[in-house]
Amino acid sequence: MTRTQSRSWTDVRPARRAEIPEGLWLRCPECAQMIYRRQMEANLHVCPECGHHYRISAEERVRQLADPGSFTRMFDTIEPTDPLKFRDLKPYPDRLRAEQLKTGQRDAVLAGELFIKGRQSVVCCLDLTFMMGSMGSVVGETITRTIEHATDRRLPLVIVSCSGGARMQESGLSLMQMAKTSAALARYDDHGGLFISVLTDPTTGGVTASFAMLGDVILAEPAALIGFAGPRVIQQTIRQELPPGFQRSEFLLAKGLVDRVVARAQLRNELARLIDYAGF
Repeated sequence: MTRTQSRSWTDVRPARRAEIPEGLWLRCPECAQMIYRRQMEANLHVCPECGHHYRISAEERVRQLADPGSFTRMFDTIEPTDPLKFRDLKPYPDRLRAEQLKTGQRDAVLAGELFIKGRQSVVCCLDLTFMMGSMGSVVGETITRTIEHATDRRLPLVIVSCSGGARMQESGLSLMQMAKTSAALARYDDHGGLFISVLTDPTTGGVTASFAMLGDVILAEPAALIGFAGPRVIQQTIRQELPPGFQRSEFLLAKGLVDRVVARAQLRNELARLIDYAGF
């Protein structure tokens, strides 16, 4: 090719576009907008467009609630066992090990002491990333010990619930945790404690039927699914048409089952305000 000759169009290739890292953007399941993942995470895992509250782990919840460096973990040596030798698609111990490797947690709960805007408190958070936050013996025992610790120390208690309900692999042992945690809360109440229950998406089954609905004050995140049985089961049982959104936070607030619906960004302020009102 001489200097006077021009290049053929076939010799000209477009510059290669830089590849976008996978997972950098995601589509909001509520408003269907494409949102920048880091912006959503910086916004406390809430969609900046519509306010949809994404589900988060127990560790992330504690990071959002606790004053920096104030959280002290408790009761993290309790190990799940398999007294019933349960097996579904695979043995229960194998399922537990897989969940522990995936999440880095021993079970579906995280408990400890922390400061919330300078107010010393005890917190217990269920972890949806571990077997859907299901309540087995370890969850029930950890919550019970946390309640007893709050009773002994005369500290306010915050339990953040997000659970699919009782853990089927532990059968009746899981159901016993409902009575055990409720009894511990009754003793805590007798000692003048303040129990703030925070309901997040989803809070269902045996958790709803026990400690989650026993709070002195019950808060809920916006649009959280809260109920005992699923809507299809309820509709088949009572044979009536169910109102739209009847298991969401806003509907329960209107019916008096929830005291306040609080956006995640305001939860720390609301908890600190309630602790002050109670005189702790």
